[in-house]
Amino acid sequence: MQPLTRIRFRLTIWYAATFGLILVLLGGGLFTVIRSQITAQLDASLEAATQQLIRAANIREMEAEEARGQVVDAVDELHIPDRQLYLLTAGAAPFKPAAAPDWAMRAGRRAAASDGDVTLNAHVGRGHTLRIHATTFTTSSGTHYIALAAADRVELEDRYASLIGAFGGAALAALLLVALGGWVLMRKSTAPVEATMAQMRRFMADAAHELRTPIAVLRTRAEVALQRERDPAAYIETLSRVEDEAKRLGGIVGDLLTLAHADAGEWPVAHDRLFLDDIALDAADAAHVLARQRGVTLEVGAFEESPIIGDRALVRQLLMQILDNAVKFTPQGGRVRVDVSASNGTSTVVVADTGIGIPASQIRHVFDRFYRAENARERAPGAGLGLSIARWIANAHGATVSLDSTPGVGTKVVLTFPRAP
Repeated sequence: MQPLTRIRFRLTIWYAATFGLILVLLGGGLFTVIRSQITAQLDASLEAATQQLIRAANIREMEAEEARGQVVDAVDELHIPDRQLYLLTAGAAPFKPAAAPDWAMRAGRRAAASDGDVTLNAHVGRGHTLRIHATTFTTSSGTHYIALAAADRVELEDRYASLIGAFGGAALAALLLVALGGWVLMRKSTAPVEATMAQMRRFMADAAHELRTPIAVLRTRAEVALQRERDPAAYIETLSRVEDEAKRLGGIVGDLLTLAHADAGEWPVAHDRLFLDDIALDAADAAHVLARQRGVTLEVGAFEESPIIGDRALVRQLLMQILDNAVKFTPQGGRVRVDVSASNGTSTVVVADTGIGIPASQIRHVFDRFYRAENARERAPGAGLGLSIARWIANAHGATVSLDSTPGVGTKVVLTFPRAP
């Protein structure tokens, strides 16, 4: 399993576990509240049942001469579904029905002792528990009785079981959705990291490849020079070539350090008011030397005053890189033209050449690190880092770089900077 995949898997597990813990805590609190409410509802219904029993007994006693018989009738006539009703004497002896279970008489004695209401649980075996409410009362004739109502708590347990089942099913479905969603989110959130890691691996591989060649050349030349004694001229030639390779190696290392500092945001970028036309003219003047050596004509076209905010050294490096590429990849007798203009709040530099051009399929890769087009490898040495640095400089100044090229016709590079106030 890849390291990033393991990280995603662990993060998803932690995400799902955290959500599961939240569900458990929420469910526990919810069940506690609901259990309390359901129990209160059951107690209220039992109290209401005893009050109905008391009211019926009082009515029957008022209607008849023989109170005992009419009170018994009241118990017989009163029927409340899922509730057991008992009428006990003041001493907690069965009155109606004629016999009562032990749990009923114990509850009656507690009610008589408290001379009021009691609500309690009674275990009756086989996992059954009853909820009991008992209250003492006195009829109009002065006779003391205990009214008792009981209900099987299995009613509550059934409601709890259905509630737990429903909540458990919903929680499981939610947990699965959270796990699946967490995995998808982890993939999306770590995709940039994965892309960065892949880019770093490619960068390291390309850097090692580019550094290996000059190092191998340096070592080979040194080994050849040391194999036998040579005249001073041969040593001078060898050392000159070693110097060239060392310069090339130093240039690659310098570019790598520049990109490393740029990626880390450690390269200081000044924000001074500059004139792009002045910098472009200075860069074009410096590029004239290389153009003359290669037999290329460097033309300076329209130059408008174009103020920008930026770092003069970096902007000049950017323009020199573009001009250097234009001259290098333009055949002898070709032309390179530089124009600077300002309009619609922007300052623009256009560098157009009549060079070898870039195939359309390779244009989108020319700013990638270590990338070099096939037709460019034979014309000029290099590591393919110059345009990557140029793109970083442009981005650091809020500028855009667009490139239009046709093989065999030429290339046009357009740099557009925000115009300074």
